[in-house]
Amino acid sequence: MKKQFKPTWAWMGLLLICGASSCSQKASPKLTSQAADASVAKVFPHKMPTEKPDFPMSAAMERMFDYPAPRVHDNELFSQFKYTRLEGFDYHGGDGTVSRRDPSRPILVNGTYYIWYTKRDTKVPPIGWDKAAEVTDEIPSTDWDLCDIWYATSKDGITWAEQGVAVARPPKPSPGWRSVCTPDILVWKGKYYLYYQAFNEPSGLKGDWCPVSVSYADSPNGPWTHGGDEVIPFGKKGEWDQDATHDPFPIVYKGKIYLYYKAAYNKWPDDRKHYAVAHGLVTATDPLGPFTKHPLNPVLNSGHETTYFPFKGGVAALAIKDGNERETIQYSEDGVNFHIASVVSLTPTAAAPYAADMFTNTSDGRGITWGLCHFVNAGAPKKGYSIIARFDCDLSLDNNDPRFKDTGVWHKPEVYFQQGINHDHAPEKR
Repeated sequence: MKKQFKPTWAWMGLLLICGASSCSQKASPKLTSQAADASVAKVFPHKMPTEKPDFPMSAAMERMFDYPAPRVHDNELFSQFKYTRLEGFDYHGGDGTVSRRDPSRPILVNGTYYIWYTKRDTKVPPIGWDKAAEVTDEIPSTDWDLCDIWYATSKDGITWAEQGVAVARPPKPSPGWRSVCTPDILVWKGKYYLYYQAFNEPSGLKGDWCPVSVSYADSPNGPWTHGGDEVIPFGKKGEWDQDATHDPFPIVYKGKIYLYYKAAYNKWPDDRKHYAVAHGLVTATDPLGPFTKHPLNPVLNSGHETTYFPFKGGVAALAIKDGNERETIQYSEDGVNFHIASVVSLTPTAAAPYAADMFTNTSDGRGITWGLCHFVNAGAPKKGYSIIARFDCDLSLDNNDPRFKDTGVWHKPEVYFQQGINHDHAPEKR
């Protein structure tokens, strides 16, 4: 007689496991397909998306969609810069005794462009900031020492006619008796205002500690009336702008005067190698002040001379030379909080762009296509001086010039070889 099988709990568990396995194997084609679909990552497409794709990407590709356009050639805030030598200015044959620098933005009045700038006309070239203690009333320490503010006019922005002094150094001890320089212009309610730096000592003694002054006129031809000193307040001791407020740059925005400025900090008279530079903002409803500092100052962490212009509903800025974000164009929707819009090269130094809507309180800034700048190394050693030049670009919503959007700009080897290393630091000596 055959013995009857009685299942145990162990056998029943094994059968359940096997049954589950069998069911799983029968359904595996469908589940495997679903799992495969879920596990395959989406790949960035060959055709450039106009908006950020909705799938995981690297930090670099995510960041690409934070710019005004993911493709640089379509970015309205990217441009190359082209340069033209100006006509009409005499530099004494390059002997270093005449210098022009720090041009204001051009303004157009009755069909004529006007600019103001720093002019030095001295018996000898500058002897250097490190020799500031040796200067006299006729010997300048730097290129912006012993200067006055001059102005010139033009019909085409290339050929200029020098008209004379706009703001001269006042008698000692008035602020600016040593030098007045780095002007920029504001047009406000039919009047003209020049903001500029006013030196009471030779540049170099304390690292360019100087305030900003202002003069005003009913006509771009003057006469100019002194309107006040230290219009941009210094910071308190220990604050980033405790010693200097440089490069005043006013625009009209949101019904107010937005006056941007630069200050060097982390810097002392005996230590010029560790300086840092940032930009601040003060605002007012009267060109003569009082000006109020923005609580978020500094508003830009990089850049040397200040350059700003209305763009769309916000403000664009060009940062050059100093800082981690040097050689960038930045944009702020509120004129305060700036973000990098593009990285640029061969940027204009002390850029002074022409913009017809700079002082119109526009909420639709159209951008810029040209302006003025300076080159500070025009002279030979011990005959140093600066020249003003013109730059052209396409940072305009109304232009679409592919010549300025090309990223493949090539320069002769000599341009690079001019940046050769010092023989004292040659590779074989390192």
